[in-house]
Amino acid sequence: MIKIGLVGCGAWGKNLLRNFANLPGCVLVSCCDENPKQIEKICPNYPEVKFTQDHKEIIENPNLDAVVISTPPASHFELSKSAILADKDVFVEKPLVLKVKEGEELVKLAEEKKKILMVGHIMEYHAATLKLKDYITKGELGEILYLYSTRVNLGKVRDIENALWSFAPHDISMILFLLEKEPVSVTATGQCYLQKNKGVEDVAFMTMHFADGVMAHIHVSWLDPHKDRKLTVVGSKKMAVFDDTQSAEKIWIYDKGVDTRLDYNTYGEYLSLRFGDILIPKIETAEPLRSECQHFIQCVEKRKHPRSDGRDGLRVLKILDAGERSLKMGGSPVEIK
Repeated sequence: MIKIGLVGCGAWGKNLLRNFANLPGCVLVSCCDENPKQIEKICPNYPEVKFTQDHKEIIENPNLDAVVISTPPASHFELSKSAILADKDVFVEKPLVLKVKEGEELVKLAEEKKKILMVGHIMEYHAATLKLKDYITKGELGEILYLYSTRVNLGKVRDIENALWSFAPHDISMILFLLEKEPVSVTATGQCYLQKNKGVEDVAFMTMHFADGVMAHIHVSWLDPHKDRKLTVVGSKKMAVFDDTQSAEKIWIYDKGVDTRLDYNTYGEYLSLRFGDILIPKIETAEPLRSECQHFIQCVEKRKHPRSDGRDGLRVLKILDAGERSLKMGGSPVEIK
C-alpha cells in the first residue's frame, strides 16, 4: 500500500482528498492545511486521516511514500523541492511552478533522485480526450489543420494569477497531448477589467504556432455570460468538437470538409464542400480526477513515468511564460526555446 500525504485541502485539494482517501492501492495517512477552519470543516468526514497545519509534518514524515501538493502555485516550487529532497514522490497541481528556471531545477532534481514527479494536467486523463486522441492517431480526422478552445465562465475572480495562468494550463496540456508536438512561438493578448490597479488580466486570447503551420487558439476568461469548456479540432478529412459541459454527448465527429475535384468541362481543379454524417461516440463516465489519481499510484508502485510528468509540466510552463511575456508586450510573438 502506497502511503500518501496531502498538502492543501482547499477548493481543489478537497477533491484530491476524497479520491486518494477512497482509492485502492494507497492509504491517505495525513493531510495539511494552514487554515484551521478548513480542517474543522473536513476532518469529521475522514476520521482515519491525521490533520495538521504544519506541512513539514507531512514532507518530513519518513513513513510516507508520496506527497500530493494542492496549494497556491507560488508555493509549488519550495514544497515540491522539499518533498523530493525528503525522498518522496510528488504529485503537484498545475501549473508545475511559476518560473521556468524553477521548473527546470525541479525536473532535474526529480530525475537525479529517481523520484516520480507528476503534474495535475487533468485533461490528459479525461476519457473524452483519450477518445479524441484515438481518432487523431488513427487518422480519422486526416491532417490536423488547426484547433481552438474556449474555457470561460462568470466565476471566481483571482487576485494573484491571471486568467491565462489559472485556466490555460488545461487547454495547453490537452492540445500538446493530442498533437504530440510543441509550438515554436506564442502570441497573446488580454485585458484587466475588474482589477486594473493589480494588473490581473480577466480575459486572454493566446495562439500557439507550430513549425508545420498548425495553429491552436485558446480563449480564457472568468468574465463571460456563458460557461464554456469546448475544444474544436479541424482536420483535412473530418472535424471534431469536444464539449465538456455536456453530461453525455461530449464528442461530436463531423464528416465535413472541402474536397478538391476535377472539372471535366475545363479540366481544371475546383473546391467542393462536403457535408456528411455526424457521429457521437459513446464515452465512459469515469471521473477524470479519479483516473489521474489512480495513474499516480500506479506510477509510484511500478516506478514508471507519468503521462503528465515533470517534463510535460515544463513544456506547459514554457508556453505559459511565453504567453505572459507576449501579453505584456501587447501581442508580440515570443519564441519557445
